[in-house]
Amino acid sequence: MTWTDLHRRTEIVHTVLARAAEDPHDPDLFAGLPELDRLFGGIDGLMLALANRWDNHLHVKLELAEIDDDTPLDAYLALAAEQPALRAILDARPVIGHTTRARALAR
Repeated sequence: MTWTDLHRRTEIVHTVLARAAEDPHDPDLFAGLPELDRLFGGIDGLMLALANRWDNHLHVKLELAEIDDDTPLDAYLALAAEQPALRAILDARPVIGHTTRARALAR
């Protein structure tokens, strides 16, 4: 992957997050994204990238929670408050082939 591709992937992620901030259930959430198929392999690949983004951030929050003597639920809720659009996308659409700690914490 080239730097150009990496930057283009980041632009797509930011575009989808901005759209989700308006309405995570919008049927056009993923419409008109040039190179979505080439860079992510389609919507499922983008959803997997978004889920991985959430997991990476949650992992850090959980480590910090342990240091600060907070609960895993506190870490989850803090991240959900910091990144509501990302959480809303993941809650609105299942991610095929991906399991997250977030699902366990949300129960």
